[in-house]
Amino acid sequence: MKFNVSSKILCNFAASVAKVINDKNALTILNNFYMELNGDILTLRGSNTENSLTAHIPVNEAQGDGAVCVDASSLVSMLKQIPDQGITVDVANSLNTTIEYSSGRFEFVALDGAGYPRMDAEATEAEGIQFLCTGNELRKGVDYTLFATSNDDYRQQMMGIYFDAKPDSLTFVATDTRKLVKYTTTECAPGAAASFIMPPKAAAIVRGLFADDESVKVKVTEKYAVFESENYLFQIQFIQGQYPDISRVIPRNNTLQLTIDRQTMLNAVRRVSVFVDPAHGLLKFRITPDYIDMKTEDTTAMNCARDRVPCSFTGDTMTIGFSAPFLVEILSTITTDDVVISLSDPGRPGIFCPSENPEGTDLVMLLMPMTMSNF
Repeated sequence: MKFNVSSKILCNFAASVAKVINDKNALTILNNFYMELNGDILTLRGSNTENSLTAHIPVNEAQGDGAVCVDASSLVSMLKQIPDQGITVDVANSLNTTIEYSSGRFEFVALDGAGYPRMDAEATEAEGIQFLCTGNELRKGVDYTLFATSNDDYRQQMMGIYFDAKPDSLTFVATDTRKLVKYTTTECAPGAAASFIMPPKAAAIVRGLFADDESVKVKVTEKYAVFESENYLFQIQFIQGQYPDISRVIPRNNTLQLTIDRQTMLNAVRRVSVFVDPAHGLLKFRITPDYIDMKTEDTTAMNCARDRVPCSFTGDTMTIGFSAPFLVEILSTITTDDVVISLSDPGRPGIFCPSENPEGTDLVMLLMPMTMSNF
């Protein structure tokens, strides 16, 4: 088989597909791309034992159909070194392969594509619930929640993002029991109910795979989710198990409202975090109607940092403690100029929200307080 294609286009597709390939695979064939030419469409597939990502790439001057396996790492490395130009890929019957560009060529031996497993067949052929979503909504859902997933192997259900489709909305949830994020959008209306837990590596791939304005067909079967666009088909195997019920976790009676400039608060948290105790990350707050005093202490090194920022608070003076690293994550994820923090008392979670949610969306971030002594 033989074809011409832009080096940059092929490199971009190959780099995307390579993200699904594990560094170490039990099946060595999975260290390779599956490359198949059918007419003027090149299929490039990468798989691990759980997920499979396929790209469909238009090519020029195609001659002969066929399928081979090419070492994924080597192909990406080669393509990254070729300037943006047209290249010719030629695979002989002997599997000797040449990638020719204007000033040189790469020569290597491919493997027969017949030995590559079709791990995407079960999901694509199975029946399931299907609906359309934009790449933008998928990206935002993952962007808002991925940082809040757990890394506790004993709670595998919490290690992923809970993807909950309702007839009129789509909700993304992540929690590690210390922080929780829930993002709901009605911009995507699935028309049916389905849910699954998306592994974090797969979620990170979904986040960067589709263009914002691209229409993505989502299919949910008994064990898999399939995301399909014009150029990509991504099959994900769920994390098995029941996701915890979060409906009772988010407080409904946090009546005290703290409004503050998000970037000002983020900068101050980063400053005092220089001396935060690495054992627990506690950042102490004294909140008044007009300003917040922040304090961190590293008792081992006998260090202390303080900062004060203006705010608007509807309650009286309150002292409360939060994790400094978690605050940085939350304040970096919210994008509005101001952030609104709903509080009730020092022993109950704080609810962090954008000062204004775009129409059709709702973003809620919950952070558990930390036990603290006097300010």
